[in-house]
Amino acid sequence: MRALICGYYGEHNLGDDALLQVLLGQLPAGCQPVVTAHDQALVRERFGVETTDRRRLGSVLAALSRCEALVLGGGSLLQDTTSFQSLLYYGALMLAARVRGLPVILWGQGLGPLHRRRSRALVRGLLPLATAISWRDTASAGQARAWGVEASVGSDPVWGLPAQAWSGRGGPIVLCFRPVQQLGGAAWVPYLQALERLAEAADREVLWLPFHQDQDRGLLASLTQQGLVGPALAGRSRELSVQTPEEAMGVFRQAGLVLAMRLHGLILAALAGSPCVALSYDPKVGAAAAGIGCPCQDLDATPSGPFLASWAAVLDTPPVGAGTAALQRGSQVHREVLAALKA
Repeated sequence: MRALICGYYGEHNLGDDALLQVLLGQLPAGCQPVVTAHDQALVRERFGVETTDRRRLGSVLAALSRCEALVLGGGSLLQDTTSFQSLLYYGALMLAARVRGLPVILWGQGLGPLHRRRSRALVRGLLPLATAISWRDTASAGQARAWGVEASVGSDPVWGLPAQAWSGRGGPIVLCFRPVQQLGGAAWVPYLQALERLAEAADREVLWLPFHQDQDRGLLASLTQQGLVGPALAGRSRELSVQTPEEAMGVFRQAGLVLAMRLHGLILAALAGSPCVALSYDPKVGAAAAGIGCPCQDLDATPSGPFLASWAAVLDTPPVGAGTAALQRGSQVHREVLAALKA
């Protein structure tokens, strides 16, 4: 069976690369994937799969016509934060697949955010088109249930990657920071000042790891140019370049602390056994932090003094493994919904 695997792939985002890696590993034997991707050469080289241009709906629909199933793979594709057009794109694919009589699988999905009334109405109409669904969080499952759609729920699929042994005592502070709406200009200052104090007190190097190459790369230079990075922090800081989730985990496992805004940066840090702290720009990040049992600063809230103490307390102190182990077990739920793809 050939299946069109549709998601935010080939966009130079390590989190989506990790999702694709897990999904391809869970496909039943004999299933031949065709993956939507922007950087098609990168995805073909890294994963050895056939691809089509995800940014050209006509190309994706042509690829769908050669397949026997559609899989919306991981992340939160049914949302309108990116744009309402993005939601229409995935809705068009689901409708086209069902018109052809093909199974539609929503694998490891988050539902929303859906800010517009028309978005909620559209998704409420789309969900019954799916032949199998697994949600990555209880909030998504609860919203779907309120709309009359029952489905299995697990943890984020990236928890399905193998855990590693941490060896980072005394290691650097690693940042998975990203530009976010809540942190414009001077709003960065309390966090950067706290980071500077912690790095000086513990005498640690600070490594800025861009998780999404197109969005996060150059953030250190940008904040420095704006005069927001103090001289002591600037002197300890440098930006890394990593190409794969495995390389990112290699950095995390040698870190004394990971400060993560990126959801999958937080998950990979926990899988690497690293001490970690979340800075939550979105409820999904806060939910992951609660599951791990690590401190979390809500970026929608006014920063207060105690958050620096919580960072210092976690330094060189890995999280208790029970939370991570439970999240790893929960990720196996998503494998079950792919049974419809058996040849």
